[in-house]
Amino acid sequence: MLAERGVSVDHTTIYRWVQRYSPELDARCRRHLRSTNDSWKLDETYIDIKGRSYYLWRAIDSSGFMLDFLLTARRDTQAAKRFLRKVLQREHVEQFPRVINTDKYVVYPRAIEELQESGELSEECEHRPVKYLNNLLEQDHRFVKLRVKAGLGFQDFWSAKRTIRGYETMNAIRKGQIVGVEKGDIRSQNHFICDIFGVAV
Repeated sequence: MLAERGVSVDHTTIYRWVQRYSPELDARCRRHLRSTNDSWKLDETYIDIKGRSYYLWRAIDSSGFMLDFLLTARRDTQAAKRFLRKVLQREHVEQFPRVINTDKYVVYPRAIEELQESGELSEECEHRPVKYLNNLLEQDHRFVKLRVKAGLGFQDFWSAKRTIRGYETMNAIRKGQIVGVEKGDIRSQNHFICDIFGVAV
């Protein structure tokens, strides 16, 4: 896009822009996210960082709207609880989940039970460990995985964390999760990003 406009930019400059502005984009978009519903889908996917597998925990509601995401080095009960706590604290997540759909990975039941015992999660919340119920989320993983593959992976955890924040936020914008910005409306999406950064279109 820049080349079409006669602007020459080195790829390392683009990298620095992504590292600087992805967290800022995520933070500025949060207050504009549409409220999610009470049917949650949780799953984790592998992210390669310098030859080692890390875990990107992701959650969406039954409409496909993002609840939240978290990159961790471990794939255990503590990581699952940390992720669930992060989701529960988000402003656009206005209610306790009625149901949480996961695959049959063993950490989920214990994490959910412990949060219910502590009162952080409603005891009425139903956990459904049925893999096919998470097909919507499995398909949604592709957006992030394709971006990671195109970028030839990551070399360190912190650059991965910052970049993925940008991927996830742009995905939410494209899916129509921003109030007043509809899915597929590229012009409106561009205007929204310019508005939150206070720049001219």
